[in-house]
Amino acid sequence: MSTSASSGLPSGSEGGPPPITKPSLAVTTRSRSSRRVGELVFALLVIGLGVFALVGAFMIRVPAGARVGPTVFPIFVSAILLAAGTAVLVSVLRGHLGTPEESEDTDPNARTDWRTLAIIAALVVAQLLLLEYIGWTLSATLLFGGVAWALGAKRWWLGFVIGFVLGLAVQILFGELLGLSLPLGPVLNWLGPLI
Repeated sequence: MSTSASSGLPSGSEGGPPPITKPSLAVTTRSRSSRRVGELVFALLVIGLGVFALVGAFMIRVPAGARVGPTVFPIFVSAILLAAGTAVLVSVLRGHLGTPEESEDTDPNARTDWRTLAIIAALVVAQLLLLEYIGWTLSATLLFGGVAWALGAKRWWLGFVIGFVLGLAVQILFGELLGLSLPLGPVLNWLGPLI
């Protein structure tokens, strides 16, 4: 039996400290390539969302006499999305990958939850498509509450309540302070004279 010089304890499987092992090169390479694919997909999704938002911004009807047109904010957000997505794409293609922080309690080898990502992406698209038909407040409620549910909120219904309150607050603030006309939709059309 061999003993450790510093502790006097047996080494190996006889109760001493376990031998230090390094992750195999195959596991490290596979982890790095899967992270690269994930970051490329993320960058392309952000760029795609930016293009989608930009096209949608130019399809918004601008009311006559509006002090600040309703396309200003969507174009601004689209530009940020396009710039951020392009910067991430270029960085990943150059080989610079994001590294998880040491303090994060995550498994860097965990698989991506594609189902949750797909649900959130579908909710964003649904919000954009339903905006004109059900109004800003209800579409924002759907987005906020749906994302809370998709991310596993225990009290998922509270996400819909908070989404409704925030959506209505944005509707009133933007209507009163900036003179923007976010669509009310048929359910909240009675608020029109108040805003």
